[in-house]
Amino acid sequence: MKLINPSLLVLSAFVLGGMVFKSTAPTRCATIMPDDHIFVLTGDPRRIPFGLRQMRMHPDTHMYIIGAGAAGHYNTTRPVTVESASKSTYQNAIAVREIAEESGLNRIVLVTSVDHMNRAKYLIHRELPGVDVAPCPVPLNGTPVAKRIERWTTEYIKYIGTLFGIRENF
Repeated sequence: MKLINPSLLVLSAFVLGGMVFKSTAPTRCATIMPDDHIFVLTGDPRRIPFGLRQMRMHPDTHMYIIGAGAAGHYNTTRPVTVESASKSTYQNAIAVREIAEESGLNRIVLVTSVDHMNRAKYLIHRELPGVDVAPCPVPLNGTPVAKRIERWTTEYIKYIGTLFGIRENF
């Protein structure tokens, strides 16, 4: 009996895992409740405008923009809290944890791009295990197919690294 080539087995596991990774990412925004706290992670230029639209549609929510690139003026009548020191998704999760613990939150709404959602949710759950994280993914509308594949592959590789304990370099 011939054994399966180990390289083929690893490649198959990687591809299958990538398919699971993509298929388990939330694609629709969870219900946003009155007085929810919306956390927008910076990185993709679509995230902040998407988060601001969510805040406008839900007038009793509170909004936080987390991460490098957050500095700026946001055209809104309500205050937006900006944290711009964190420079990685792991540092974003720590910043979210600090705000959530300080504010006594038991639920947050997480806005990030759809390809980034699984890893961001994982890291935030590790930092805030008792807090409900309601996903609100930003779609990749208008992104060419090749760029989408590249983004999903990159996020999947980062997710695998995160599962193995690599947090700071991503």
